[in-house]
Amino acid sequence: MPKKIIFAQLGGPEVLEYVDYELPKTVPDKNVRIKQTSIGLNYIDTYFRRGIYPAPTPLPICPGLEAAGEVISLGSGVNNINVGDRVCYAAPPLGAYCEIRDFPVDKIVKIPKGLSNDEAASIFLQGMTVEYLFTRLHKIKKDQYVLFHAAAGGVGLIACQWAKHIGCNLIGTVGSNKKVELAKKNGCTHAINYNTENVVERVNKITDGEGVPVVYDGVGKNTFQISLDCLSLRGLFVSFGQSSGMVPDVNLHKTFNPKSLYYTRPTLMHYNATREELNNSAGALFDLVKKGAITPNLSKTYSLEESSSAHSDLELRKTVGSIVLNP
Repeated sequence: MPKKIIFAQLGGPEVLEYVDYELPKTVPDKNVRIKQTSIGLNYIDTYFRRGIYPAPTPLPICPGLEAAGEVISLGSGVNNINVGDRVCYAAPPLGAYCEIRDFPVDKIVKIPKGLSNDEAASIFLQGMTVEYLFTRLHKIKKDQYVLFHAAAGGVGLIACQWAKHIGCNLIGTVGSNKKVELAKKNGCTHAINYNTENVVERVNKITDGEGVPVVYDGVGKNTFQISLDCLSLRGLFVSFGQSSGMVPDVNLHKTFNPKSLYYTRPTLMHYNATREELNNSAGALFDLVKKGAITPNLSKTYSLEESSSAHSDLELRKTVGSIVLNP
């Protein structure tokens, strides 16, 4: 009998349970059955577990939005996918933390040759996140300065590489000197250790007091004011996550009017809402991987049964790069 992870109540990593489950005898129409080998761990998984994001279905819930594996069976109405194909996905419905699952065929992508399943699961969601942040939400430019928080995380290291490929000067914030070196190794132009340096002062010095036209902030509460202070006149505040907690309620006029700032709270699911958008986003990512401009940063793997430990390490900032769970 296959195994999966569920949580029957909201809370810390300890609420995750490793349980048996059964699959239906037949695969639903326009779905494929995937034997999963690699499951991507993303910070958004902790948001659902803790209740920061509302649960899309009643509890208990199997978490996870990203995985890679092999197609072992097809539902009716499936075209262009065959049994034996290696595929990956990074989209709802939740339920990636399992050994075998049925998933809509219109949301999966074939894994290109030369990329392992672990690598695909470690880069797909995070890489497409960087793609839409840097090419569609705000198109970063050669020689431009941008600020990116948590530059040594899974998304951050891809952002460093993507910016370097374009020629954009990415200023990254990190939490240790070890992470400073890692971010620089991946293409970060200026890496700032926020535990030993004043981020705003460094950004002003780097930009000759102008600030940056855009800040990419996936941290939230702890970096909110720093992001505001680092923005230039008419700058764009991109809040795409809240690993440190939700930003408290603010007075919109007092917060954004002094520099006529723009604010957006985007999500990958809205930017890849259509099959065409998904194909283009995945294609742009895989193209840079093929060219060697983007290299997966898989730092550690855990067994699926160790999901609680993996969540704990992620939230305690003990990890760098990407993490994969292996069923």
